[in-house]
Amino acid sequence: MSLIKNPLIIALDVDTIKEASILANKLGPYVGAFKVGMQLYNCEGPEAIRILKEKNFPVFIDLKLHDIPNTVAGAARVLTRHGVSILNVHAAGGMAMMREAVKAARDEAVKIGINCPLVVAVTVLTSIDQQVFNNEMGVPGSIQERVVLWAKMANEAGLDGVVASPHEITAIRKACGNDFVIITPGVRPAGVMANDQKRIMTPGEAVRQGATYLVVGRPVTASPDPAQAARAILKEIEEIRSQKIEAKR
Repeated sequence: MSLIKNPLIIALDVDTIKEASILANKLGPYVGAFKVGMQLYNCEGPEAIRILKEKNFPVFIDLKLHDIPNTVAGAARVLTRHGVSILNVHAAGGMAMMREAVKAARDEAVKIGINCPLVVAVTVLTSIDQQVFNNEMGVPGSIQERVVLWAKMANEAGLDGVVASPHEITAIRKACGNDFVIITPGVRPAGVMANDQKRIMTPGEAVRQGATYLVVGRPVTASPDPAQAARAILKEIEEIRSQKIEAKR
């Protein structure tokens, strides 16, 4: 399992390695990992991963792999070979696809002698609300019910965790236990615009609910002072963690 020093993951949703490097250099001291998503990866490819790893930054490669099991397994092997710390698949791809993905990643890591990345499953995107889920996508039931179902499938398939909105954290913890990794996008500090996110929560609230890692993008990267924005989020996280420790005493 790859070690990530703190729970804050910053999304580098930019077009170029130059832009990503500038942000990474500013934010490196305050960040557990950087997320490389479709925008940066589709512009720069694996070179984006290589540059960040040269700077000793853990990388969460966010490509939401979703295809037939053999194709996803092949992609998981390649991404593992690139040395990413976290990779994700889409839970909607089903149990067989998830099993093949995690097996491929672990086999490849053993083969080349590196730490295996965390393999996690994306559940329901944080830009989707209940109305869209039921009426546009045509999926019956509540978002939480579907997220928990997919989390339990991911757990049974041997994955390390899921990506889910902070609103589903408590239910996932109850269903999958305390060791199950929950990566939480849709995190917005108080007073920051929601943008296209619907199911959101503040960093402190998400940590209080039990998130393992928080993914934050525009509230930090679009800030006039990204480093200060990241420090403020870390301070909020640490305050909640301290409160939780005190409550257990």
